[in-house]
Amino acid sequence: MDNIMLNDDLDFLDVIEFGYPRQIYIRSEPFHDMDNLSFFRRFRLTKPTVLNLLAEIEDDLEFNNDLNNSISPMNQLLTCLRYYASVGHLISVADAMGMHVSTTSRIIPRVSNALCRLARNYIKMPAQAEMIHVQHQFHQMASFPRVIGCLDGTHIKIQSPGGEDAEVFRNRKGYFSINTQAVCSSNLKILDLVARWPGSTHDATIFMNSRLRARFENNEFPNCLLLG
Repeated sequence: MDNIMLNDDLDFLDVIEFGYPRQIYIRSEPFHDMDNLSFFRRFRLTKPTVLNLLAEIEDDLEFNNDLNNSISPMNQLLTCLRYYASVGHLISVADAMGMHVSTTSRIIPRVSNALCRLARNYIKMPAQAEMIHVQHQFHQMASFPRVIGCLDGTHIKIQSPGGEDAEVFRNRKGYFSINTQAVCSSNLKILDLVARWPGSTHDATIFMNSRLRARFENNEFPNCLLLG
């Protein structure tokens, strides 16, 4: 027992004098190591799709140097995708990608912000020339005429924001959330997104105050319907 206590004391003195020993992580390379099916199951995107996505945000993720064995843009993107595809436990994501939790927590907002900057390029309602084609797709699928999008709300779970207005974010199911309105096409492509209302807000309130409603009232989508 005395020898164990002595060893613990010596280790403690080493930490005081030299600091905690540096931990070197062996990072995985899932893009190269996994087959296509295993990769898709873990990241929810195919390898060609990931490559196309990386090409659009790589400049935002590249570090100026390679000090401290900086993480490649590919592994940054895959870390973020793994977080999206999992239940959101940072420790599990960090272990899977071979990095510290603090590194993972910095990467996810960085990649998420880069992805958000692409939103205007992809999340948009059909242009005038596309409306007939979109209506035809919906009619083929469900025999419902004139539809260019299906609309609904979904609750994105968050932690309590605290403060005096925290309860505004508690939804009818009892947890804190952002009530997000989404419009999608017949092939599940997101056409419009509103993600700024607290969880207690009714779906109808979000739509009535949305820019999309104003665009329909201004006749930007003539002879077209949203199906809610």
